[in-house]
Formats: sequence, structure tokens, C-alpha cells
Amino acid sequence: MHNFTTEDLLQYLYNEASTEKTIAIQHALETDWNLLEKMDFLKASQQQLNSIELMSPSLKSLDKIFAYADKAVEELSEKA
Repeated sequence: MHNFTTEDLLQYLYNEASTEKTIAIQHALETDWNLLEKMDFLKASQQQLNSIELMSPSLKSLDKIFAYADKAVEELSEKA
């Protein structure tokens, strides 16, 4: 039985896992049906996320973010 976390599986899915971890996960996927189901779910989720068309934030939202950032910079400047 292997104890791979969701983070381990995501690293594997996005090709960010170490070579050793990649080999261990590949081997575990061949023998552990529960792990394979989790991986299939993560792959399906990844495909859904990749198919979503992202929209740009509104100018009003951006203005609020920039105003907040400016305020934070001013407060930091005053403390220095």
C-alpha cells in the first residue's frame, strides 16, 4: 500500500515530480486500483480546467487592486 498525497499525484500529473517519485507512482498505478481512480479523477479535472475560457477582470476590479497596493506601499513607506 502506498501513501501518495494528492500533491504527489498533481506533481506527477504536471511532470513536476522527482524521477524517483515518478517511478514509484507509475509502479503504484499498475497495482493500486484506488490510486488509479484518484489519478483518473485528477486527469479529468485537469481537462475540465483546461477547457474553461478565462475572462479578464473588469477595469473596476483592477483599479481597486491597484489602489489597495498603493495604500500598502504608502503604509510601508511611512514605517520605514
